[in-house]
Amino acid sequence: MLADDLILFAQVVEFGSFSKAAEHNNLTNSVVSKRISRLEQQLNAQLLLRTTRKLSLTEAGRKLAIGANSIRQATTEAIAQVANDNEKLTGHIKMSVPTISGDLLLAGAVTEFCSMHPDLSVDMSLDNRFVDAVEEGFDLVIRTGQLEDSSLIARHIINSQWIVCASPRYIAAHGLPAQPSDLVTHNCFSYVRQASGGNNWQFLSGQDSYTVKISGSFSTDNATALRKAALSGHGIVYVPKCLVYEDLQRGQLVELFANEVAKRLGVYAIHPFVKKTPNKIRLLIEHIRNAYLEKAHYFDNRSSERRS
Repeated sequence: MLADDLILFAQVVEFGSFSKAAEHNNLTNSVVSKRISRLEQQLNAQLLLRTTRKLSLTEAGRKLAIGANSIRQATTEAIAQVANDNEKLTGHIKMSVPTISGDLLLAGAVTEFCSMHPDLSVDMSLDNRFVDAVEEGFDLVIRTGQLEDSSLIARHIINSQWIVCASPRYIAAHGLPAQPSDLVTHNCFSYVRQASGGNNWQFLSGQDSYTVKISGSFSTDNATALRKAALSGHGIVYVPKCLVYEDLQRGQLVELFANEVAKRLGVYAIHPFVKKTPNKIRLLIEHIRNAYLEKAHYFDNRSSERRS
């Protein structure tokens, strides 16, 4: 009851009138007066000075009014949040996602979301380039990497760790490189989608990072093709861990230089700036985030203390 009386007190202060607060809450003036009196008794302090013309706050009343108004606002926002969550989702969402995450989990997560909300449809484009969300009319974009456009709203979802790996067949034929600098003598396949350049592989030495410039007989802008090239046993690759996680678990690929690879990128949900994020976008982002977190071990199971 104390919280209810505090909210009522905040309304009396806002309206400057018992009668207006009573009307707002569909109560009688006497009920409002009794509840404010009860609040004063519980606090052992007079909160209001009542005259026939107006109400004024005592010093105790002024102090309480600040906290009471915060409680009222928090309650209003919580109720509105629940109402939004129960709102029927309708309409259409156009989104763009990376090919690796799209294949790994987003196609399933998004179709599951659509089945939960039958009046909603989603058009999902798989594309690794940084699309222009506003210019190309995307309602939601999932991207991995550094964000530059401050006109967009971005929510961090998870971090994606990259690794160096090769097949047991390659290692048996060419030997195991003892340190990253040894890679210059190996056949390294490059992923040309890397912002730093497919031939520049980044590593850690303590708290410092350095680059090894590799070369090899094969390069591609397609992650799936790069994975298959690694499985073929003819070269070493530098790829997102999530791309080859299951191959590592089956022993078809072997991770090299664990904890020495520097590349670790954020995965973000991005949408154009609006005063209030549409409920269907907000809920879809949360659903997608949960899907990523369920497969967090695919992306990065190393200590977050190593790098921020």
